[in-house]
Amino acid sequence: MNIMLFHSTQGLRPAVRQAADRLRAAGHEVWTPDLFEGRTFETVEEGMEFQEQIGKDELLKRAVLAAAPYSARGLVYAGFSLGASIAQTLALGDEKARGLLLLHGTSDLAANTSVDDLPVQLHVAEPDPFETDDWLSAWYLQMGRAGADVEIYRYAGAGHLYTDPGLPDHDEEAAEATWRVALGFLDSL
Repeated sequence: MNIMLFHSTQGLRPAVRQAADRLRAAGHEVWTPDLFEGRTFETVEEGMEFQEQIGKDELLKRAVLAAAPYSARGLVYAGFSLGASIAQTLALGDEKARGLLLLHGTSDLAANTSVDDLPVQLHVAEPDPFETDDWLSAWYLQMGRAGADVEIYRYAGAGHLYTDPGLPDHDEEAAEATWRVALGFLDSL
């Protein structure tokens, strides 16, 4: 599978590269574009401030430019938190997308969004301050109306970016469970 993996608002941290290596070891081809051009941040707040300076349109432009050379192959779009929202936007706009793997995040959907049985898997902490229960319920219904085939996995007690071993949010048990399920999902595509 060809996978475009986007980083979180904290930048292209070692955990993103480790995730890409894990996916490559499972036989996938993976690209990890650096939308922040080398900048990484210790806190979500610092990353969000930098993200706002760049602007949503510029971030999406960078993501589209990174994915464009590979999209004809039929990409699986994936991402962590901010990267998940970017991956979702790109996957829903790419008729050749093979799947969508969301780790720690989702995004708004345009009212006219339509896909043809796009396989989507979401892994998120429970509770998660950025992905509240009400938000996730509404998101799930909107994705279903858009034509996506959605699976949601919740991890009780895990922190927001629980798959990143370099952050206080890390939860090893939840992270390993996530990767086990996500690799199965990718193998099914």
